[in-house]
Amino acid sequence: MSKEQGVLYGIGVGPGDPDLMTIKAVNTIKEVDVVFTAASTKNDFSLAVNIAEKFLSENSEVKTLYFPMTKDMDISDKAWQENTDEIAAELKKGKSAAFLTLGDPMTYSTFGYILKYMKRDYPENQVEIIPGITSYQAAAARTKTILVEGEESFLLTSGAFGGERIRGLKKIENVALLKAYKNVEDITLALEENNMLKKSFGISKCGREGEEIIDDVRELSKRDPDYWTLILAKQSNNGSL
Repeated sequence: MSKEQGVLYGIGVGPGDPDLMTIKAVNTIKEVDVVFTAASTKNDFSLAVNIAEKFLSENSEVKTLYFPMTKDMDISDKAWQENTDEIAAELKKGKSAAFLTLGDPMTYSTFGYILKYMKRDYPENQVEIIPGITSYQAAAARTKTILVEGEESFLLTSGAFGGERIRGLKKIENVALLKAYKNVEDITLALEENNMLKKSFGISKCGREGEEIIDDVRELSKRDPDYWTLILAKQSNNGSL
């Protein structure tokens, strides 16, 4: 890669199985000078790096960027700004860099915030996106569940704050709820209200060690919350199996 201008690659490493990474993602990771990854301020662990580890070049420097898990926007803004500045500093040196993210960089990803700040503060820097397979796509494949077909609609949303997003959406035949690990009781009620509970299931750690498929979503409320849980659901009058 040319050292004349640093390029930032936002790379999706998929849902967990390294074999689900794209060829382009693997080839790019092997060539970049710096690999950035996100981690909580509470620990140093990065699942994205863990997934891509066998493809990392011995010459690549791996740097962890810390993002606080908080609802305080002032704290979050400060972290996003500082992390973007750190990435831009490497690009300014002519180094190529990859920001690894689980699933897809443009779908509920930390990279999305970096991209916004990069566009605003460093518009001269070149950024390329390498898409990745999402967790809900992997879950559908793993369970042989058709996500959407014909003239049906499909809703992708977060379940972190419960099931409010799907209430009253009678014309939505198919739903994927990511981050369905906290307010499961409310999600269950919303699915029942929308006639989706009978054709719903949860899956945890899809494609990774400890993977579990939960046929009865109501069982999730009896378990300890697991961040890596999602729910797929369909209208009961939907003819799909």
